[in-house]
This record gives sequence, structure tokens and C-alpha cells, in this order.
Amino acid sequence: MEDKRALRERLTPLQYHVTQENGTERPFSNEYFDLFEDGIYVDVVSGAVLFSSRDKFDHGCGWPSFSKPIGAIMTKADLSHGMRRTEVRSASSDSHLGHLFDDGPEDRGGMRYCINSAALRFIPAADLEKAGHAAYAVLFKGGK
Repeated sequence: MEDKRALRERLTPLQYHVTQENGTERPFSNEYFDLFEDGIYVDVVSGAVLFSSRDKFDHGCGWPSFSKPIGAIMTKADLSHGMRRTEVRSASSDSHLGHLFDDGPEDRGGMRYCINSAALRFIPAADLEKAGHAAYAVLFKGGK
């Protein structure tokens, strides 16, 4: 895994703050909160696949919201800021991604993975093969 100095050089200050310092970006002014194009979201640190746009929904919270992951994530208790929450981290890089809540759509299992855009990189469905993720193209065959 990359050392912190190399990550600081490769990531933007916001990406570093969110992923390495458990930060949070501003709602409604981040890159992916309102993007609903077909594709996958990968960990900005490791490149590991995390979420599909097919599992994304508009929760109105100002951050990307997903009903489930398609890649390896970890959860852990987060008692910071005087709250009891469930933190979501990337299993491949141990980077902070966001939080998990139980207020998602019931028809999708009721869970909401509230994820910081700064922790993600989006790969459009049309670019999956070129990006080395051709296996995920099947998720986007046949329309919505």
C-alpha cells in the first residue's frame, strides 16, 4: 500500500482529507451526488470496485447514496462527533468512504450507503473494458 506522502501527492487535498483523515465533503456541491449515468464507482485510493450506478438513488441528502455495494467494503462503529453511526471503509485500502444508514428505500432493502464523492472515481459503462473492468459491463446490458 502507498505511504501517506505518496497519497498526499497523488490525491487532491479533499480526497486525502476524506479518505485518510475520515473527513466529509460538503453536501450538494460534490462531484457525483447528482450523477446517474450508467457505470461503476471505484475506490479513489486503490481502484477497487465498490458500487454500481444501478444501485444508486437520490436520497436528497447531497451525497451519493447506494442501496448496496458490489465490491468489498468494511463497516465499523463510529462514535465521533457525539453520534453513533456505522462507518463504511474500503476493504482494499482501509480508506474512509462514508456512512451506512437504515433509511434507504424499502424496495431496495432499506439500507443507504452515504458515500463521499471524494472517495470515489466513476467509470462510465462505455469505458469499463478500457479501464480493465469488462466483467462489470453485464450490469448495464439491456437498459434499466
